[in-house]
Amino acid sequence: MLAAVLSLTLLGAVLGVVLGIASKFLSVEGNPVVDELIAMMPGSNCGQCGFPGCSGAAAAIVDGSAPPTCCPPGGKALASAIAARLGLSVDLSGLADDGPKIALVAEELCIGCCRCSKVCPTDAIIGAAKQVHNVFREACTGCASCVEKCPTEALSMKPLPVTLQHWVMPRPLAA
Repeated sequence: MLAAVLSLTLLGAVLGVVLGIASKFLSVEGNPVVDELIAMMPGSNCGQCGFPGCSGAAAAIVDGSAPPTCCPPGGKALASAIAARLGLSVDLSGLADDGPKIALVAEELCIGCCRCSKVCPTDAIIGAAKQVHNVFREACTGCASCVEKCPTEALSMKPLPVTLQHWVMPRPLAA
């Protein structure tokens, strides 16, 4: 028994060292601009842009096959930051930016079908089958992928409620 444990331990250690060395010699360098854009994006991987996650959208923006305005959760701020980083000019007039939104459940309409929780990329929807669901506010990224899946239209996108953590002093009115 001891010989089997020692031989498997030795085999695991040798193969681990071989994989570590191979990862150093066979590593592929990524595009640093794409990595910067991924860091700027919300990171929710919601798919609203039509690409498989934020990394796919960032690669498409750098390649020129997608505009800097393709990320709806990022809004105008992200589009202008991406355009400034890449040195592009972007028209933000057609881009609606209503501010951050989160999903809210109308409890009287929820039937507990779990379709919304299956498509949520951040697992922000809490609930069980045939039970009323709720949205975990801190985890919701506002991607709205749950709204289309709800058969009873119990989910809707509402502006982020003002709390002490999210309150921003408004600009003073001009006299």
